[in-house]
Amino acid sequence: MFSTWITIVLALVFVYITFVVWYGGNGKPMTPDEISEGLRALLATDTSDRGKAELEDVRQLLASDDGKEFIMQNLVRYRPKALYPPGYDYGDDPREADKRYGKSIVWPLLRNGNLLLFIGRRSGTLFAPEGADDWHYVAMVRYRSRRDFLKFAIQANQADKFIHKWAAIEKTHVFPVKPIVSLFALRMQVGLFLFSLGAVLVALAP
Repeated sequence: MFSTWITIVLALVFVYITFVVWYGGNGKPMTPDEISEGLRALLATDTSDRGKAELEDVRQLLASDDGKEFIMQNLVRYRPKALYPPGYDYGDDPREADKRYGKSIVWPLLRNGNLLLFIGRRSGTLFAPEGADDWHYVAMVRYRSRRDFLKFAIQANQADKFIHKWAAIEKTHVFPVKPIVSLFALRMQVGLFLFSLGAVLVALAP
């Protein structure tokens, strides 16, 4: 009984430590050389005018790197019809194009310790300032660090995944935020789940 209990505890502790290491969120800032090399790699995946313009935005994002996790806020407005470049035959439904993009980035996000936290469809208007954009939905993505955001962007560009995003989206406003108050504490939730699982397994052990 005691050896079984020890085995269960050690196994769950190992699982939790593995999760915490993968989830990260408290690393070292990127060095100037690392930033320059990463930007060159990103540009090599997209030399279009859009890619060059976005490179400057990414450069500004990396310049404020503190090595820690952050959340990227995405405000999105669809095109009236999906607009794919010549040679792509996916139809003209922008929502279907966006779904293709969403499905295609799940693994690139996870492999770099990033998670999609929230997607919400707009359901009305309140206190909209004059000239405010008519966004269709909001998405929030947790990135382990700016370094991991850059890795994700390079991998997604190399796999041509953003083709679906820009076919679907007419306009977007993307900016990083740092939580001040948040009820989303995944480390604690995973820890509590593993603790509860361990208690059940120990109770059921012969």
